[in-house]
Amino acid sequence: MPQAVNLLDAGSLLATFGALGIAVVLFAETGLLVGFFLPGDSLLFTAGLLSVSGTHGPVQLSLPQVLVAAVAGALLGAQTGYWLGRRGGRALLARSRSKRLHEGADRAAEMLARYGYARAIVLARFVPVVRTVLNPLAGALDVPARVFTLWQAVGGVVWTAGLVLAGYALGSSVPNVDRYLLPIVAVVVVVSLIPLAAELLRSRNRGTAEGDNN
Repeated sequence: MPQAVNLLDAGSLLATFGALGIAVVLFAETGLLVGFFLPGDSLLFTAGLLSVSGTHGPVQLSLPQVLVAAVAGALLGAQTGYWLGRRGGRALLARSRSKRLHEGADRAAEMLARYGYARAIVLARFVPVVRTVLNPLAGALDVPARVFTLWQAVGGVVWTAGLVLAGYALGSSVPNVDRYLLPIVAVVVVVSLIPLAAELLRSRNRGTAEGDNN
């Protein structure tokens, strides 16, 4: 009897769908609001790790295929999210009851206001949840299409290729590193959540300070 796929487990996703699964997951995570919970960071890093020749993981992947699938999924997903935002606007977010998703939307709007379009679009790629909601939010806020397309492409390539190649480099330099796949992925997940936690803490402290001033 085939084992059910765990959508939150990078190894399970890769073992079941291979490189194609990377494209689908990144498309959903960056283009559809329902994909905010998907493990983009850990999936990319694990895929790079499992692309090393001789790795005894759940599946053996091809590095060129992984890179192409990752970049394609991330870029097409972000562009789709942007156009959905242009058409549906904030109504897309209003339909969701997820507190985490709305917090991500607040962070995305704050990033656009604080850093400007270019920096915010690139930086959002590295922050879970924010990279999901910023794309439709950018569309809803009428960020120019050319500006969004340019910088989401830059951010998408740096994010995907950077994590994949980091995983590949680690797998190539540390013998039998696949034996420690689960703890390594756990560390990647924790590290990827640091920017989001920092933004939430900064926002909370700022709100407290404004409340004290009033």
